[in-house]
Amino acid sequence: MDCIFCKIIHREIDSKLIYEDEHVLAFDDNNPQAPQHKLIIPREHIANLNDLTPDKLSLTSHLIATAQKLAKTLNIADSGYRLVINCNAEGGQTVSHIHLHLLGGRYMTWPPG
Repeated sequence: MDCIFCKIIHREIDSKLIYEDEHVLAFDDNNPQAPQHKLIIPREHIANLNDLTPDKLSLTSHLIATAQKLAKTLNIADSGYRLVINCNAEGGQTVSHIHLHLLGGRYMTWPPG
C-alpha cells in the first residue's frame, strides 16, 4: 500500500507527532490553513468516510475526543476551532486515509470553500 499516512504510522516517513495512542496519531498539516492545523488519523487504514462501517463508529468518537484534548492543549478550545473530514476528490480529500482536520487560532469564516 502506498499511503503516506500509513507510512507515518509505521515510521517509514518522519513526522513530528504531537499526540499518539493505541488508536490514533496527530501531527501538523503540511499545508496549514490556520495558525493551528493538525491532522488526526486512525492507525487502521480506512480510505474515506464511505468505507467507515458501523463497527468502526467508535473510532470516529475517538478522533473527536482526541481533537477536544488537542484543542485544550493548544489553547484554542475556549476561543473556538473547526473539525473537518473531507470525503473523496470533490470533497477535498487528497490522501485516501480517513483523517480529521483540527483548525484554530483564527476566526473561521463560512462558507468554508
